[in-house]
Amino acid sequence: MTTSWRDKSVWVFDLDNTLYPAECDLFAQIDVRMTDFVSRFLSVDHLTARSLQKQYLVDHGTTLNGLMQVHGMAPHDFLDYVHNIDLAPVSPAPLLAQGLGRLPGKRLVFTNGSRRHGERVLAKLGVDHLFDDVFDISAGEYAPKPKPESYERLMRRHGFAGGHAVLFEDIARNLEPAHALGFTTVLVRSTKDWSHEPAAVRPAGAGAAPAHVHHDTNDLAGFLHKIAAD
Repeated sequence: MTTSWRDKSVWVFDLDNTLYPAECDLFAQIDVRMTDFVSRFLSVDHLTARSLQKQYLVDHGTTLNGLMQVHGMAPHDFLDYVHNIDLAPVSPAPLLAQGLGRLPGKRLVFTNGSRRHGERVLAKLGVDHLFDDVFDISAGEYAPKPKPESYERLMRRHGFAGGHAVLFEDIARNLEPAHALGFTTVLVRSTKDWSHEPAAVRPAGAGAAPAHVHHDTNDLAGFLHKIAAD
């Protein structure tokens, strides 16, 4: 697909495994802490907790949303606990910062995680000063991607139409609602093995991109520099 990047004025980025390389594997830390939380919250063993955790991820978009919908859990303790992780694997990303800085218009993070987690990661990457907002799961009223209402709430908050926006994401199914709303969609791939995760929610590796993906890349910083050069 040929895209007129000059028509775009809103640049929306998923956070985890998109703005930083999936090989940092922060999700491995989050994953363990989710299992611990589910085990304690539901008073079940870790094997049962992990099975429920993954089933809720597939069925409800996030484990958090499943716990809220099925068990009436309040979200705040969960978010604080699971995102209390070591960011040492994430390094400053000067090439990414340069590419982001050359994008005209508004830059937003759109994450199923917490605002605090987003702010910490952006600061570690050295790009926090380049973003206008972190639209987190609470800003989306706890409707996670890929629920369409989350995208619509993002658009209302920041006052833009989909035709002016680009979404960068590492999970293909999270791009489908954006495509339906008129966004240009970019799938960010990695070489990390995600075969231990349910197929529907794995970050993108090799293979053909779905029809709702307009562009794909395994080098986000390089892709942003090419956009700026067009």
